[in-house]
Amino acid sequence: MMWKRVATAVVLILFVVPLVLRGSTAVVSLAVALVTLLALFEYFALGEAIGHRAYRFWTATCALVLVYVQWQATVAPSYELSGGLILQPKTGWFAGGVPSLEAAFFLFVLGVAVLTLSTKRPLVETLPAAGISASGLLLIAFPLTFAIPLHGFGTEGPMLLLFALVITWVGDSAAYFVGRAVGKHPLAPHLSPKKTWEGTMASFLGSLVVAVIFTRWLVVPLPHLLAMAALGNVAGQASDLLESAYKRSAGLKDSGGLLPGHGGVLDRIDALILAIPVVWYYWVLIYWPRV
Repeated sequence: MMWKRVATAVVLILFVVPLVLRGSTAVVSLAVALVTLLALFEYFALGEAIGHRAYRFWTATCALVLVYVQWQATVAPSYELSGGLILQPKTGWFAGGVPSLEAAFFLFVLGVAVLTLSTKRPLVETLPAAGISASGLLLIAFPLTFAIPLHGFGTEGPMLLLFALVITWVGDSAAYFVGRAVGKHPLAPHLSPKKTWEGTMASFLGSLVVAVIFTRWLVVPLPHLLAMAALGNVAGQASDLLESAYKRSAGLKDSGGLLPGHGGVLDRIDALILAIPVVWYYWVLIYWPRV
């Protein structure tokens, strides 16, 4: 199984890195849309394993709307600008002529209301259907869409997104190999029995090493890169444990079987779900206002 895991990771890296560095934000948005839909439907499958059937296609449609809104914000930014750079969001449902995120979420709420009132499903399914649909949009789709504004943030954007990806990849790999080799102290045995404190620390240190290496490509003071790497790593590991909790709730080992050696798409990108938004918010709320 090890060779399958490594081979799959190599193929994905050879595809993703050129896409991020050379692709336009529009192309990256399409890739984010595809990954989001695959992960979302795997999440819905976890819900169905315990009898919670989502409004799958309506939620998927709203996830695509979120992707579109995030992309449009990079094309015709719905932000106040200074020198062409993002400082703070404008207010309003259609700021700058672009539908806002709150408008997209309200559209989702309206759709769920219509589906709930018009469905022929048994009433006992009403609350679970609304719950699994809303949680899928909030916990899976929405955080992943932050890859789009991160990539679209000026000339630094592609390298910032790659930074968020690499601290997660290196952290995951360090945790996996160190945990297998010397891990003895379980981190959260009720959620993921194989995760250890040794692996967790190796993951954290691995992300910090990535931050030091990225000083070659990002003109950012090392303390800020280290802070982004540290916070992104902690968020990523928390996100990994969250996905483990979802799978344990559903009684499943993997979210799917699309990626040999890794399981499903959700298994592969689980840490990115929180790591990417954390890097984005650190950049726009802490680092950039001080530049």
